[in-house]
Amino acid sequence: MGDRLGQAAWVVGVTQFFVIHAIVESAWPRPYSWAAHNISDLGNVTCGPQGREPRYVCSPEHDLMNGSFIALSVLFLAGVVLAGGLWRRGPAGLVARTALATTACGFALAGLAPADVDEPVHVLGAVLALAVGNVALFLAGVGLADRVPRLWRRAAVVAAATGATGCVLLALQRDLGLGTGGMERVAAYPILLWAFALGLAGLLGRLDRVTWPTTRPG
Repeated sequence: MGDRLGQAAWVVGVTQFFVIHAIVESAWPRPYSWAAHNISDLGNVTCGPQGREPRYVCSPEHDLMNGSFIALSVLFLAGVVLAGGLWRRGPAGLVARTALATTACGFALAGLAPADVDEPVHVLGAVLALAVGNVALFLAGVGLADRVPRLWRRAAVVAAATGATGCVLLALQRDLGLGTGGMERVAAYPILLWAFALGLAGLLGRLDRVTWPTTRPG
């Protein structure tokens, strides 16, 4: 039961984040751009030009977005704690879960400290969510229990490689034509999509290895 509750927490947490994202961006008086705007712009409380390369930011529903960050944190952490059966016993599973829990704390800091209110704390939250989050995905690749199909360990490593590449390019200010906001999403979304897919697979009963008979009946 605990595993299913944890898996459901991941599915609900990620789903509400993207739903609220769509609602909040639709409320902007000027169009919100996934390429030009950061994710955190949705939670900024003031209106006007912001950033080193000024972009106009005005998010009337910023409280809703910041609440979504916090809800994501709580539900993501709940998934890590409750779905203990997904992980190896011993250091590999413990380290992976600890890194994922730290990632969840990053989501909370992003919501509790909007970038235009307390930038240092918000940046710390972003580092925990993005940098630590992608390290956590790599660790998940070896920390998942043997009963979980190998596909999910491989998917964790691929997602981590994608997110880590996004983090490096974002730090180097190389957006490859995606825009700063687009590259930030390359760095941030792999862990969310992986957790959602893993949780959904668990709810659908697709996370247990199938043991095929070695001999034919009869």
